[in-house]
Amino acid sequence: MNNSHRVVVLGAGYTGMFSAIRLAHRTRRTGVKITLVNPSSRFVERLRMHQIAAGQELADHQIPDLLAGTGVTFVQGTATAIDPETRQVTLDGAETLEYDTLVYALGSSTDTGKVPGADLHAFTLNSPQVAGRFAGRLTEIAERHPSLSVTLISLDEPGAMMGAKARAYLHRALDRLGVTLETGTPVTKVLPDAVELADGRLIHSDACLWTTGVKVSPLAADAGIATDDRGLILVDATLRSVSHPEIHAVGDAAAVRLAWGQIHGTCQSGLPTAQYTADTIARLLRGKAVKPFRFGYFHQPVSLGRRDAVIQFTKADDTPSRWYLTGRAAVAYKETVSGSPLTTYRLSKHMNVTTIVSKGGRATRERVA
Repeated sequence: MNNSHRVVVLGAGYTGMFSAIRLAHRTRRTGVKITLVNPSSRFVERLRMHQIAAGQELADHQIPDLLAGTGVTFVQGTATAIDPETRQVTLDGAETLEYDTLVYALGSSTDTGKVPGADLHAFTLNSPQVAGRFAGRLTEIAERHPSLSVTLISLDEPGAMMGAKARAYLHRALDRLGVTLETGTPVTKVLPDAVELADGRLIHSDACLWTTGVKVSPLAADAGIATDDRGLILVDATLRSVSHPEIHAVGDAAAVRLAWGQIHGTCQSGLPTAQYTADTIARLLRGKAVKPFRFGYFHQPVSLGRRDAVIQFTKADDTPSRWYLTGRAAVAYKETVSGSPLTTYRLSKHMNVTTIVSKGGRATRERVA
């Protein structure tokens, strides 16, 4: 193995963090240099941003603490440019990092740019800071309006991806919680005190939380790396860029297609791509062959507050199976899922922990062109 090989991981979200820690374990005592780059030193639990928005305080997990003992170098900064020809990454402080292998793990964020006013008058769950400001706004509203009312606006029916029984349970929970549903009509504008729908109606709003639509960083496309029309890196069967094979894309940043279709950006699919990529890089450095990436969905966990939840178990292509879980058992299940990444990181410093529940069976044995 080349002991001077330089690996740079861009992004320390769920997938970037796992890629770096697992690769460090797989290449321990080889001298391979791994650098993890992220704008913030705090590890953001995106699965829990809604809890912050609801006024709960979460643990402050620092990235250097999570990396302690791995040998991974953490650089706090924002990548502003990639030069695939010279294999360099430029950071916002004008610092440059050279790489032999690049792991592109820059995840997605809520897209407020398509609807006028959303970027000005709506809150998002893109960061703990923004989610915290929404929580503060809710506190102010609750003081003035003790009987706080909540309206869920959605183009599709909530829980549309679930089976009929799990979806019915979800709707009963929303009714019990007093949530008003407004479905089927697009939002055309967000105003300071209302949301405007396509049919001209205005829905009054003291605080608007925007959770529809995501976008990815333009960094890859700007660098001339092959991407799809959304900016996701086009990858081959081993999750390597089709235009620059020294670049591996994981999680939300990769356009990963299997026989049944393209996987969508979730922690459920993201962690397996990170695990696979760390193992792939380790194997390539040892001159070993690599098998194609295989993955199948397993579940759709949905929190319904802190005391209720519904879990729809699925087939490999994410369509619902007949099985589902509700109530306290579902709450415990969902909490285990939400907390599993941090446990995985800690264990992965010492052993190879798998995050792949299903490889998809027959559904992923065939490849697409």
